[in-house]
Amino acid sequence: MPAAEDEVEIWTDGACSGNPGPGGWAAILRWRDHEHEVFGAEEHTTNNRMELMGVLKGLETLTRPTKVVVVTDSAYVEKAFTQGWLENWQRNGWKTAAKKPVENQDLWQLLLEASAAHNVRFERVKGHAGIELNERADVLAVAARDSLLGT
Repeated sequence: MPAAEDEVEIWTDGACSGNPGPGGWAAILRWRDHEHEVFGAEEHTTNNRMELMGVLKGLETLTRPTKVVVVTDSAYVEKAFTQGWLENWQRNGWKTAAKKPVENQDLWQLLLEASAAHNVRFERVKGHAGIELNERADVLAVAARDSLLGT
């Protein structure tokens, strides 16, 4: 679990009602005793896009090069960075191992740009397991999504 004082934690989550459907994303940035929340929604999207948006918008919030740990419950996001998927996709012209176009290439490319100035590592936590900031990120993402639904 993150703990280093010189490191910014970015806790992220995404939510979608239907897949595709209306969705929300959230990021909670924590540095020492300071916290900042960012969140938003899109009318027609997918859960994976919302997971990516949480990370992207969290990183875009940073104002200077920073040591960062991104904490997500998304295996899709975490494995792309920790298992070498992104490097393979780029090397293969943004094609998967099955020679199909990589889904969400636009967001992956923006994420690579947003993370380039920082020292970023990714950690995955189990979702809906009572982990405080993961649960809060979920609540924010769901509320953003629900704002589109009028609920």
